[in-house]
Amino acid sequence: ISICRDLPNIEVITFSVNGISDLEPLHQCQNLSELYLRKNNITSLDELFYLKTLPRLRVLWLAENPCCGPDPHHYRMTVLRNLPSLQKLDNQAVTEEELSQALVDGVEITAPPARRSVENGWSESTTSSAAGSTTEPDSELLSCSLEETSKTQEELDMKPVPRDKYSFFSPQETDYSCKKSNNVLNAILLLMKELDAEGLETIQQAVARRLQAFQKRELQEE
Repeated sequence: ISICRDLPNIEVITFSVNGISDLEPLHQCQNLSELYLRKNNITSLDELFYLKTLPRLRVLWLAENPCCGPDPHHYRMTVLRNLPSLQKLDNQAVTEEELSQALVDGVEITAPPARRSVENGWSESTTSSAAGSTTEPDSELLSCSLEETSKTQEELDMKPVPRDKYSFFSPQETDYSCKKSNNVLNAILLLMKELDAEGLETIQQAVARRLQAFQKRELQEE
């Protein structure tokens, strides 16, 4: 997610099911209002340190990460103590009572997480991410990817992706082809928000040429 360092004006980021373990690249996204990170490999709540500098963050979905731990109350209170401006956490509205309780039950995070390395040069979180990513059910990867890509498209007044579009993939292909395709599509849609009219016209022309090439190929195949 290092690309986020170059997107200071981005407002919505959806990175669920991507093996992410480090949130440092997000700390410069000062206009970020919604962040979706469920089912990644964020092992420590200390990563919230990088989100505390985001003044407009109102929606965070962090559930189903290792950092959530076995105690849901402790997890939620710690997140809200460090991010008291949140209006929704893990798809559940934040109440004034919770914000008050978080000052008592939550743990304040004052320093970034420590990064430890292993012999092969990978960080421990990266290694466990690579191992853990293979355990996700293929159908869940597809469902999550389509769900959040469609959300981004709705924000841009576009028609959501139909769920049967990728039904022809085998289970083995779903993990690689569907997840990759939807992640690329989602990244493009998010980057479109950063473009001005001239940039969007360039994209429109490139898409038109690409579509013509596909149509020509289909005619030749027929």
